[in-house]
Formats: sequence, C-alpha cells, structure tokens
Amino acid sequence: MAQQGVDPRRLQVYADSRREEFEEKLAALVEIPTISMDPERKDDIRRGARLAAQFIEDVGGRAQVVDTPGHPVVVGELDVGAPRTLTIYNHMDVQPAAIEDGWQHEPFLFRKVGERYGGRGTTDDKGPALTALLAARFAVDSGIPLNIRFLWESEEEIGSPHFESFLKPRRAALRTHSVLVSDTIWIARGRPAVSTGLRGLQSATLRLETGARDVHSGLTGGAARNPLVELAALVNECYDVRTGRVKIPGFYDGVKKARKSELDSFLSSGFSIPAFKSAHGLRKLRSKDRRVLVENIWAKPTFEVHGFVGGYSGPGVKTAIPPSAEVKISMRLVPDQSPAKVLKQLRDHVRRKNPDAEVIPDAALAPYAGEFEGPYADAARQAMIAGFGKKPAFVREGGSIGAVVTMKKHLQAPIMFLGLSLPEHGYHAPNENFDWGQAHGGMKAFVSYFQRVSQL
Repeated sequence: MAQQGVDPRRLQVYADSRREEFEEKLAALVEIPTISMDPERKDDIRRGARLAAQFIEDVGGRAQVVDTPGHPVVVGELDVGAPRTLTIYNHMDVQPAAIEDGWQHEPFLFRKVGERYGGRGTTDDKGPALTALLAARFAVDSGIPLNIRFLWESEEEIGSPHFESFLKPRRAALRTHSVLVSDTIWIARGRPAVSTGLRGLQSATLRLETGARDVHSGLTGGAARNPLVELAALVNECYDVRTGRVKIPGFYDGVKKARKSELDSFLSSGFSIPAFKSAHGLRKLRSKDRRVLVENIWAKPTFEVHGFVGGYSGPGVKTAIPPSAEVKISMRLVPDQSPAKVLKQLRDHVRRKNPDAEVIPDAALAPYAGEFEGPYADAARQAMIAGFGKKPAFVREGGSIGAVVTMKKHLQAPIMFLGLSLPEHGYHAPNENFDWGQAHGGMKAFVSYFQRVSQL
C-alpha cells in the first residue's frame, strides 16, 4: 500500500523534534495523581482530565471533559472533514503508588534519567496516549485524510464501571470506522507485539460463617468447624494448585482453542522464560516449556486466589478458632467463555462441595477476540515495521480492558491494539517507567497506521 502524503524523512525529523514537548507534557500529567480507586483523588482526576483536554486543544483539536456518574471521560477530535474516522482509546487514571511500596523515588514526581522516564502512569497509560496525540498532529498537518478522535477514560484501573453509561447514549455521535487501543505490552524489547485478544474476568468472594465469635481451640477444638480450613479445602476442590487446571465441572466447555498459527506467533514474540521470570520477580513457574507457558498466559482460562481474610494475623499464635472467613478469587476467561455461565458453574460447584459457603460475585467482564488477519491487522503489521523496523508477533493479552468490550458492543467497529509498553516498564509495579525510544518509534508507527487505514 503506498504511503502517499507522508515523507519518511520529514516524519523522522518531526519525531526527533518532539522530545522536549513530549517530556514536558508527560511530566505534567504524571505529577497529577489520577488514582481512580481513591475517592480522595476525585479533584486530581478532574484536574488531570482538564489538562489532557488542553493538550488535545494544543495540537489543534477540539476537546471536552464529559461527566459520568463516576470519573469523567475526555473526548477530543482532530476533524479534517475526511470520509473516515479513527477513534483512539487510552486512559488517564493510574494505580495507587507510595514510596513505601518499594519505589526508589516519589511515584508522582516525574523523573528523567537519560532516555528513561520514571513515575506512576508513564507507561500505563499516559506515555502511549501522548505518543498517539503527537503522531495525530503530524498526520493532520501532512494531509492524511482521516478524522482522529480521542477517548481518554479515567476509570480503566477500576474496571470502567461508568464507561458504558458514557458511551451508550452517545454511540451515534461517536460512530467510527475503527478503534485503536494503545494500552498493551510487548513481550520483549526490540520485538514488537500486536495483541489480538484480551482475557475476560469473573471475580468473587467465597465466604463461610460457622460461629458467632472467636472460640478457644482448647475448649472447642475437634468439635468446632474452622472456616479457614474449610475454605482452603474448597479452593483445592476448585483447581489443581500445582498445574493450575480448573476442576469446576463444565469450566472448559466454552473455551475456544488457539490455532496452531496463533501459538506459533506467540512463540515468535520473543518470550523468554528467564526474562519473564526476571521482569515479574518470579522464582519458580509451573512449567519449563515455553509453548505451555505462552498458551497458559494468553489462551487458557485461570482460577486464582488473591487473599484469605479471617482469623488472627498478629505476632505469635492466638489459639482461637475464628467464626468466619473469606477467600478472594478471580477467574480469567478466554473466548468464548461467558462470565455469567462461569459464575453459575462456580456456585453450583461450591454448593456441592460445601453447601454452607456463599459465593459473592464481584467484577465481571467478557473476553475479547480481535483481528488476527485482515486489512486492519495488515495495517498494524506494516505500522510496526515502519516504527520499529521489525515485523511484529501477534499475541494475546493476558489481562483485561473493560472499555474494549463496551466499545465492541456499542460502536461495532474493528478494534486493533498498538501497544508500546515493555515488561521492564513495570505495569502496576513500583518504579514504573517509559522511554523515549518507544515513544519515538511509536510516533512513526502510529502515523503509518493512520495513513494505511485512511486508504482502506
């Protein structure tokens, strides 16, 4: 496909010249603690949204901050009167962060060391959002016939609970030919990766109450039921802790198996067991087989335990039997599993194994299967080559992005992913960072993608 309207040398000069502006804008965004799960940060989130809208206006676009029952959404547009519109989704909210969590510097104080930028939100997702914004300005100035719209959310980190209430009544006004999401991670530096799917989620609390108060284990032990132990046994009935295989009847019935071509692409992504362990601080894994691991991470569902609640946790041993306990669990789902069906299967299984235990559902999100082949996938493939000089691997994302499922439902447009983050950037981790190399290459990749989809 011809690259009419884009001079590669001019684009290179433009990307080189944007570094100072990129760093200034990223610093300003990072130093606003837009923590969506903290009610005390509501004013900070609104301040961050206003600044984000101002940045869209700075590059010649129109922008507004749209209220929702929760945190706002920034809607921006660079409208050139073209017949096609591309919508770019990013989010401006971040995970909590504090110096005592292991940060080497204040998490909401932007830090530049060479080409690396430190601070909460640098890679997830403020850095990629600014990269796309600056690329969009170049595309418009270069005459690429494409209207570019921005949807910058403020609740992604808490599951996008109000994104549908924002999008549904505006779906006519926000009609688009395609959507581009830049909130995904490569598998290795120097090896571009394009995600083609997201796992869904069904989380829940398993609760068991067997008494009214703590009781002395010397007086009641052997007679009293212990809810902590019973819940531990219940978890063991739900999945094999050594292999991760889920034991809930029917759990795998809806699983759409990955094709051999997908698995081969997963393996070409640069996935390395030592690098994976190092990036995530893992000492042991469930398998030493690369193929097994990439399939488990991206193409198979999971059952995980996130915490036990109940009993005594202070120093020493308090010899009391607690009256109640809880276990926090989640199940990551893959196409074509249904959260509602899986929740019913869990409830039925718990009822059979321990009728006194209660299943209290929490967040639910359907899995997403995107484009592995076709014109948009081809455009993404060529865009990564233009930006980073290498053909990308097509993988899936092990996590979830709630807004993607909502956009698929209401916008009914193809959705592609052009992520720029790396494992060592520390998604959700202490010392989160981003780097100029990914931003610089990302600008070129985005411009290439804009040009290609404008011609579809």
